[in-house]
Amino acid sequence: MITVNNLSVQFGKRVLFKDVNLKFNNGNCYGIIGANGTGKSTLLKVIAGEIDSTTGNVEMGPGERMSVLSQDHFKWDAYTVLDTVLMGHSVLWEIMKEREELYAKSEFTDEDGMRASELEERFAELDGWNAEADAAALLSGLGVKEDKHGLMMRDLSGKEKVRVMLAQALFGNPDNLLLDEPTNDLDMETVMWLEDYLAEFDHTVLVVSHDRHFLDAVCTHTVDIDFGKVSLYAGNYSFWYESSQLALRQRQNQKAKAEEKRKELEEFIRRFSANVAKSKQTTSRKKMLEKLNVDDIQPSSRRYPGIIFTPDREPGNRILQVEGLAKTADDGTVLFKDVSFNVEKGDKIVFLSHDPRAMTALFEIINGNAQADAGSFEWGVTITTAYLPLDNTKFFDCDKNLVEWLSQFGEGNEVYMKSFLGRMLFSGEEVMKKVNVLSGGEKMRCMIARMQLRGANCLILDTPTNHLDLESIQAFNNNLKTYRGNILFASHDHEFIQTVANRVIELTPGGTIDKLMTYDDYISSDSIRAMRERLYAKA
Repeated sequence: MITVNNLSVQFGKRVLFKDVNLKFNNGNCYGIIGANGTGKSTLLKVIAGEIDSTTGNVEMGPGERMSVLSQDHFKWDAYTVLDTVLMGHSVLWEIMKEREELYAKSEFTDEDGMRASELEERFAELDGWNAEADAAALLSGLGVKEDKHGLMMRDLSGKEKVRVMLAQALFGNPDNLLLDEPTNDLDMETVMWLEDYLAEFDHTVLVVSHDRHFLDAVCTHTVDIDFGKVSLYAGNYSFWYESSQLALRQRQNQKAKAEEKRKELEEFIRRFSANVAKSKQTTSRKKMLEKLNVDDIQPSSRRYPGIIFTPDREPGNRILQVEGLAKTADDGTVLFKDVSFNVEKGDKIVFLSHDPRAMTALFEIINGNAQADAGSFEWGVTITTAYLPLDNTKFFDCDKNLVEWLSQFGEGNEVYMKSFLGRMLFSGEEVMKKVNVLSGGEKMRCMIARMQLRGANCLILDTPTNHLDLESIQAFNNNLKTYRGNILFASHDHEFIQTVANRVIELTPGGTIDKLMTYDDYISSDSIRAMRERLYAKA
């Protein structure tokens, strides 16, 4: 349990939040949301004791232990992988080290014997005899194979280090667990493993994430940071979003009677509760919404960008024909080979691979920015494309302001360009800002505005939710669900894939899997899992 008392954080004249009084109870998982810059990570760091608050304090229950997902991937380079995980339980680790030093002594005194007896008792209480086995099981569950458990951390890749850091945070069943963007750089299988793990976790979890499906799968409550206030709501992210939108519509509909509004809200809660009862995080001790009051539902003051893709022309029947494409990376890794597919009218295709470089390579090839090692592709004559690349650095290597920058990519006067920038939440003097000083999220919003100018009937999106906040992701997602053209995309956002894609193409070094089905059906299919294993074994 974590109790936050009269907390405030202020940097100079800027107040992130103040008068925060919250209690995070055992057995619940709290998703912390808020627009970029509102202080989500700062709140976690204050609770973790990594930075000081301006006022107030944070308390844990007597004898409780807190574990925090480390963001420093180089701190542990001098240790083995297994030891790095064990160090996640600092008390147990210190006992283990002291035991080793005592038993290594050439002369063992009576005092040493008494101390060893004390250590052994405490070691057993902390389940030390199973510590290495438990740490190894966590690593394996997170996709770190057993042959790497004895390696030094400096010898791992960045993505492997992320998994070890996560295992370190989870190790030893901490009473309070703080996770900042835990799904970053995890593949879908590992994310699903983490969802299942946290759904059964008995203690208190606080998590910051931009992955809506992950938040929905694990969270029982939502902590919303908005305009200097921190508010706690029962329910996961989807409940918060849908209920806040409903409350906003009701506030805008002044004619509706109070009783009618209340009935509508009660019906919404009833329907949502029925769906939640089927989700995996709802157990006998985690009954979401059971004490929710209708009056707790409030409209959000969030601003959502106006992402609206409208094709200028209807696509013909011939969209894209791909024959026998192959590509090998510079390091000799086969990204894909013998890739052949025909994009049909209405297809919204997600491309998957264990190696994300495969999707980027494919998109660069069909956009004419790179050469394939073999094969060919041909676009239909009626097709116009708009491409959102993974790396947009070259687009912003200039000192133009936003209006000048956007004007390069379409026809129209300054007012016209400002209208597109306004949709993407750039207003007033912001449109005169130089593009080479923009944040990652601001650059992505500029790239989306650029795409909207194209009026394309086929969108190609390489990991489109990177750097975007939840509001931008939600707006992007909502528009793509109703977009009338074709979409070819790669993403690590489960909800984005499930709600947009109607077809899945997986690229492997041994061949291609191509299925007309939803993403949830795809990842739950035993036959596809077996097919994937054969293709990787073949490679």
